[in-house]
Amino acid sequence: MDNTSNDLRLAVLIDADNIPYHNIEGMLEEIAKYGNPTFKRIYGDWTKPTVVGWKNVLLAYAITPIQQYSYTSGKNATDSAMIIDAMDILYTGRVDGFCLVSSDSDFTRLATRLREAGMRVYGMGEQKTPTAFRAACDKFIYLEILQVTKKADHDTDADTDTGKPKSGKTKRNSISKADKQLLTLISTSINDIADEDGWAYLGELGNLLLKKKPDFDSRNYGFNKLLQLLKSFPNFEIDIRESGKKTGKLVYVRTV
Repeated sequence: MDNTSNDLRLAVLIDADNIPYHNIEGMLEEIAKYGNPTFKRIYGDWTKPTVVGWKNVLLAYAITPIQQYSYTSGKNATDSAMIIDAMDILYTGRVDGFCLVSSDSDFTRLATRLREAGMRVYGMGEQKTPTAFRAACDKFIYLEILQVTKKADHDTDADTDTGKPKSGKTKRNSISKADKQLLTLISTSINDIADEDGWAYLGELGNLLLKKKPDFDSRNYGFNKLLQLLKSFPNFEIDIRESGKKTGKLVYVRTV
């Protein structure tokens, strides 16, 4: 989607209680596409054995651990500490956006409040993340996709046209199926922004899809790029036009 804001100053706040530590490399590589992580903090009760895996990677990735004891059984003190820190960082005025890494719906109101303050909010979590939290973010990225992407990139080179591995030995998995509901979402979005001839600019289409569905990502369906996803349907016509500049072309799409 729209990755043009990669100069944003981001505060990356990680909930260690429900995010596996082995996701860290893929997470930070993904975050770098959207901005510069000026704050990197992770929250948890570091006296518990459940977060011991995180201890081994924090130094390597310059992430600051925040200790939060579980004072009461059944209450998530980590969530409270993370929310308080987020508001403190917001009021410093030193960031342009936040990346909230959690699969917990408790951060739904936080994401909404940060966006109300004009912050760009990226969410990251597993597929089990409740819809409310995903919808509260400007963009939500599934951790499962980052794992799949990294495996495919390391195992084999991908064909630039199809976005799929050349060798055929490693196939990009998908966490969602390209179904009728997806087709309807794309078709209606094209019609929403199309010119008189029915053509819609691909970049504008991608932005609109994210506004309608923050967890939309072509990688969810096994494709690196939105254009590759559209080419997999017989329902769309693609037109690649010269931009008038030495580099770059403009891609337009319409329903057929």
